[in-house]
This record gives sequence, structure tokens and C-alpha cells, in this order.
Amino acid sequence: MIRSFTPEEAERAIQQLVELLIDAVDSGASVGFMPPLTEPEALDYWRGVIAAMHGGTRILLVAADGGLIQGSVQIGLDMRANGNHRAEAMKLFVHRRARRRGLARALMGEVEATARRIGRTLLLMDTRKGGEAEKMCEALGYVRFGEVPDYARSADGRLHATSFFYKQL
Repeated sequence: MIRSFTPEEAERAIQQLVELLIDAVDSGASVGFMPPLTEPEALDYWRGVIAAMHGGTRILLVAADGGLIQGSVQIGLDMRANGNHRAEAMKLFVHRRARRRGLARALMGEVEATARRIGRTLLLMDTRKGGEAEKMCEALGYVRFGEVPDYARSADGRLHATSFFYKQL
């Protein structure tokens, strides 16, 4: 089941969210962190997300099965008057134990549905070029509008290009 968490629910589930992020980083996800990601670093990250949720600039969608968090994705909300029609799909995490079951696609489907419900008509997303997430973006109808070489460093220290996508809802 995928649903939007309140900041209070995220706080109650913070240990599971920490474990989800550490698993993503340990498995090579390009999500802004380098392995080994420590628990205090992951905890600080999620506290920042919860603060953004309290501030109304972030929505956290969580996929859980029997009370166990299997994946999450965030929607970053642009609050400026000239950008309050757009949002960014960000930090899509699926735990290794739940991969290859369509959960990432389901989370992205809920991103789109949530964005529509709150009046957002344009979604942005970026991902490492050549990865599974890039293929998923293309399969979901996102349009590549560019790429930047050497944008992000992977766990092995190499620099990788990042592809940027948008989708009009």
C-alpha cells in the first residue's frame, strides 16, 4: 500500500526510513550520499525531510507491506508564485528485498496522482544516465530535456552523467 505520510508518521517510522536510505546507498543508488552512510547521517537527512514536510515544501509517499516500509519517494514543491504549478519527484528508494516487483513504477504513479490532486501540472526528475531509473522514466512517458556530464560521483569514485526529465500532467 502506498500513501502519503504526515510528518508525525515519518517521525514514528524514522528508524525504518533510515534503514531504507542506508540500503539504497549501500546498493549503489545515486541519491546524493556516498557509502558507507552512517546511521547518524541518515537520521539527519530524514530529520531535514520531516522539517521540509512541516514547512509544506515536501510530500513523502511511502510503500509499506504489513507495517514494513519497502520504498518511498518524495515530491518537492516549488512554492514561488511563478513555479507553484510544478514539482520535483525526488529520492525514489526501493529496498533491495522489494525490488523487481514494480514498486518504483507504482510509487511514481502515486507521485503523478498526488501532484494532480494538489494542482501541479509539471513534474521534473533527474537520475544517473544509463541506470534503471532512467529506463523507467522513459517508459513512464517522461521527456529527457538534457544531461550534464560528470554530474554525480558513484560509490567507486567515478563521475557519471545525469539525465534530466519532465512530464506534463
